Amino acid sequence: MPVAKTRTLAEVYRRFGEVEVAGASPLYERVAVALSESDEALRALEAAPARKRHPLVILAALHDLALAGRAPALAAAYAAADGPAAANAAVEALVQMTDAVVAIAVRRQPQRSETGSRAVLYPAIVEAARRVRADTVGLIDVGCAAGLDLTVDRVGITYSNGQSLGDPTSAVQLTCSVVGGRPLPTRPMPEVIARIGVDPDPADVTDPDDARWLRACLWPDQPEQAARLEAEMALAATAPPRLLRGDAVEVLPDAFACVPEDALPIVITTWALSRFSLESRLRFLRRLDEAAAGRAVAWVSAEGVGVAPAMPTLGDRRASGHSILGLALLDGSALHAEAIGRCWSKGRLMAWLADPPPT
Repeated sequence: MPVAKTRTLAEVYRRFGEVEVAGASPLYERVAVALSESDEALRALEAAPARKRHPLVILAALHDLALAGRAPALAAAYAAADGPAAANAAVEALVQMTDAVVAIAVRRQPQRSETGSRAVLYPAIVEAARRVRADTVGLIDVGCAAGLDLTVDRVGITYSNGQSLGDPTSAVQLTCSVVGGRPLPTRPMPEVIARIGVDPDPADVTDPDDARWLRACLWPDQPEQAARLEAEMALAATAPPRLLRGDAVEVLPDAFACVPEDALPIVITTWALSRFSLESRLRFLRRLDEAAAGRAVAWVSAEGVGVAPAMPTLGDRRASGHSILGLALLDGSALHAEAIGRCWSKGRLMAWLADPPPT
């Protein structure tokens, strides 16, 4: 997330505080504006590579230091939800521990914490398995971050149309609004016998430093999100995925090799391909073709309109504010891709479009 060259660092941080998090995070609003007004803090920010000066990266690095006990004044201010004290402590921590902040920012990538994706993934995975008549599946999450989507079979989901899927006793319960009249698939989730995450910088929920970084990427005044993250990390830690670090196009063959031959590999991409160049997206599709030369392969995608190659767009316009839920089945030289839904707000709202299975 490189800082825009047309704005100074002070302008970027002021805009972040006054516009991007205004009303959503009072603490970060005060902290970002304070950093924009401190010459010392701005000089410290310039010690980081340009692409690592974005407020989301630097504020997460400061939060990580606070959670680690290395910035106690900042930790206390965050715990007390004291905006003025947090602003002062953040400036002081950045200036006094510039090297530590920069080291974290350089090593880490901001981690997404959206969880609504599993509400759209669950019925799509069920539909993929039904069409291939697969009783067992191996999930491969491309751009997995912490691999929380790989627990899709172990959460409970309640939809606004009255349907419920998954485990009603799970510690992680999700909700999703449904528009349109088509019901979601009601078949049970097939057994998941392999969970593989692929990411340039995956986070291992069983590693204390990685887990702390996931917490640090949340805004410090989001207690509900923090509690949800704790539950999700605890769930993921009971059956941690196999994490493969690297470029997805290069690592994908290794991921397929981790799925037993008698299971259907289902590749998952949730708002991940937009970070790929068009050439890389096409190479990604070729990797799926190569894997399908010896076995059936499925690909479930939730991506912006026109982002996922080969997936129909239903005539929707690009950058239209919603995403296409796509299902591609590959077997030998044949590829069948279908748009089976639309979703909004990272999966918090969806419309199921696939025809119901024959009775």
